[in-house]
Amino acid sequence: MVNAGMQPREALREVEARLTAAGCPDADFDAGELFRLVTGQDARLADRPLTAEQAAKLEALTARRATREPLQYLCGSWPFLDFELAVGPGVLCPRADTEVVAEAAAQMLAGVQAPRVLDLCAGTGCLGLGVKRFCPEADVTCVEKSPEAYVYLEKNTRLALKGRGGSTENVLDASPFEEPAFDWGMKPTRAAEPVEGDLFTYWESLPEGQLDLIVSNPPYLTAQEMSELQPEVAKEPAMALEAGEDGLVFYKAIAEHYQKALRPGGALALEIGWQQREAVTALLEANGWADIACRKDFGGNDRCVTARRPK
Repeated sequence: MVNAGMQPREALREVEARLTAAGCPDADFDAGELFRLVTGQDARLADRPLTAEQAAKLEALTARRATREPLQYLCGSWPFLDFELAVGPGVLCPRADTEVVAEAAAQMLAGVQAPRVLDLCAGTGCLGLGVKRFCPEADVTCVEKSPEAYVYLEKNTRLALKGRGGSTENVLDASPFEEPAFDWGMKPTRAAEPVEGDLFTYWESLPEGQLDLIVSNPPYLTAQEMSELQPEVAKEPAMALEAGEDGLVFYKAIAEHYQKALRPGGALALEIGWQQREAVTALLEANGWADIACRKDFGGNDRCVTARRPK
């Protein structure tokens, strides 16, 4: 148990041992992050014993992490590229591999002035905001169906990119997710526009040929994969993970219904499961998409399929 008066390294060892016993992967990393969250210091550099308040907080967080609650949820925010995203129960945790998708998508906008971008199944908004970070002049709309996830999307589109990029506000402070005081008559400045909507019907409202890029990290796990989830992933919303028996239902909808919303030559970038390259490519080919390619993630796995509407 973490107690008041413990030296930093002693407390760190206690937390790591508890998390290791609970089966948490990367227990040493998690212990360090929890210590930093409570004290604001790296345990390797801290030199003061824990106060009673710090010990109580660290003990509570350790107990929660030992139940395999995602570390991202405990921290309340998580880095993506060079900015922080608000995250918590009800929304998919942003992952480093999705940065590959954001970068690939942004590269497809080379030479396009003031591109119009649509992020489907946006969750935290990491993909749409990632594209905005690479292309500050982009006009980004992020669509999310889940009311729980939309809370985080709405916050992130207002606050995550403040001080990041040429067209976003340079007002980043030490607490980027602290709600600003309400200002009568002032419309919130956003890096992207959040919209509540369903991927399976949102295409019906889109005019033809107006978008330059569509990005999406849709649910893509099969029913079998859902039954074999790591405990941490199982605590993330099933709505953001599950995609039917074959894991392809969202890709089918995108391939069939969203091409016309793009201008001729407009781009599509999709995050995929490591084993889905051939299946997603076949869907796109069957629906007349052009220039289909695949990017690998940091681990060398297939992670992003890109395509274009034929010119």
